Amino acid sequence: MTDDTLPIKLQLILASSSPRRRELLDQIQVSYKVFPVNIDESHIPGETAEQFVKRLAAEKAETAYKQNPHCIALGSDTIVVAGSTILGKPEDKAHGIEILSLLSGNTHQVMTAVAIHSSEQKACVMSTSEVEFAELTKQQIEAYWETGEPKDKAGAYGIQGIAAQFIKNISGSYSGIMGLPLFETAQLLEKSGIKILAR
Repeated sequence: MTDDTLPIKLQLILASSSPRRRELLDQIQVSYKVFPVNIDESHIPGETAEQFVKRLAAEKAETAYKQNPHCIALGSDTIVVAGSTILGKPEDKAHGIEILSLLSGNTHQVMTAVAIHSSEQKACVMSTSEVEFAELTKQQIEAYWETGEPKDKAGAYGIQGIAAQFIKNISGSYSGIMGLPLFETAQLLEKSGIKILAR
């Protein structure tokens, strides 16, 4: 739900166009305004996966805040990590199939950082989960790619969609794997003065 009538100090800005992040905020009945931002998401050499994802989330929140200085900006970023390799969104079909083949039969990590930026607070926390993929055949990978679901997602899959049938086990935050860890997000929002239910 979006609401432009909130008191100005409590107007929450979501620095993302992700429908999954909107769905998750709606799930906990938080009012917000969507304000997508564009930042350079290039990996800096020597940067760890954790440093990388936290930096991007913080930069998204900061960028949105600078353009909405009377609001509270929420930024988030999600990466998939297989071993020491950071897997972003697939560049094309060949890259998508390469990523899915790497995930097939293995366990990988999903890291999602969430950041708050306001006049009174700057904070960033992270959720790390492990996801175990079933062994996929070449035909399954090809068919899944053709559904279109993997094309705009980190790690070339969406756990909340068709790919759910490939997931043998998860350890961690389901909402974090989707793109916005709700436990950590609710804690950050409450510290910023945005109440979640009656906690």
